[in-house]
Amino acid sequence: MRSASRACLGLLLAWAQPAAAWTPKLSECLSRDARRLIPRTLAQLMNQRETQIAQELQRFPPELSAAVARDLQQGGLDAETLASLEAYAAEPVRLLKQQQVGEGVVRLAGLARIPADLADPALNAGAALPAGVAGQYYAFIEASLDKLPVTLEDPAALTLPRRELTRYWAGLVERSRPHASVLRLELFRDGRVVDHRGLDFRSPVYGVAQIAYSRAVTAIAATWSTLWREARGDMTRVPQPRKLAPLDRGPQEPIGPQSELLDVGLPRPARAARNER
Repeated sequence: MRSASRACLGLLLAWAQPAAAWTPKLSECLSRDARRLIPRTLAQLMNQRETQIAQELQRFPPELSAAVARDLQQGGLDAETLASLEAYAAEPVRLLKQQQVGEGVVRLAGLARIPADLADPALNAGAALPAGVAGQYYAFIEASLDKLPVTLEDPAALTLPRRELTRYWAGLVERSRPHASVLRLELFRDGRVVDHRGLDFRSPVYGVAQIAYSRAVTAIAATWSTLWREARGDMTRVPQPRKLAPLDRGPQEPIGPQSELLDVGLPRPARAARNER
């Protein structure tokens, strides 16, 4: 238990971030939830290398981070940046094919930064959000983690052909960017930043948070699965998300998010305390 706690703490501290990005706590949760969607062999290999993965996340190339941030401010990823991301993603595949499993898995896990950032509407705002807005948005998500259902945003992404990966990444930007305007409208009013503590599930910010978090989880899992498949990794024992739908029980039921119905497979209240197996 203590070793698992230290590993999670290392991952929390290591996720290198731009000025506005998923917080360390959210980054750790994204990675943990994404592992619920990938082949169990790969998930177990990652679980065994938490410390090395934390160090790998620190080594994410600053020039790539700068290029992505620049492109997102200008409206989307350009061809040169996508080519650089493609080349960076090819390295863990090469290592895995050469049977350098330990290093290859660590490098693969370190790629989580790419899809997570591209699925983040706060980073896809084009013109920068007013100061303080992104911080309130992330604080709202952290405070709402036990209420946000994790849904599989795009089931087909988990079987994505390798040649489609960079196009998929570019599509994350296109789908996430419109939500930035909601954050700007709902979290900045009358020249002042809105305190997230005054928001709940009825706010449009809740909807943006649920979609963005689920999109990031799906995108991380899709990226890992696509590259693991290309490296001829074990694709058996892939968890199958439960296919459930909201139930209309009539007006006598309390109004609120029915997270147990929508989560990809684990009751939401237990998520914060669970340990990877």
